[in-house]
Amino acid sequence: MLASELFLAPIPLTETTRLSRLESMEVRIRPETESRLAELASKSGRAADDLVEDALAGYLAEVSEIREMIDSRYDEVKSGQLKPIDGESFFSNLQRRENEMLAKRNVK
Repeated sequence: MLASELFLAPIPLTETTRLSRLESMEVRIRPETESRLAELASKSGRAADDLVEDALAGYLAEVSEIREMIDSRYDEVKSGQLKPIDGESFFSNLQRRENEMLAKRNVK
């Protein structure tokens, strides 16, 4: 073996810890949704599977973000950092402000 042959083999700098695996899942959708998906896929030139994957990934990211926000708010209420408001008084105040705005609009 020549000395130059020793340097031809790649040497990994990091260890492979986990390989990604694609798994398929069957999802049933309504015919109207399937039709809209097919139309969007046709117009965009992207595969319907890719569109569904992107939409689902975005939805799950949003749900996760909302869950974190709710958990954070719950922790703030539980610790006393945030004072909850009374729902009834909030909605009556909202109704009062809406009525005031409508009254101002009708006067003009």
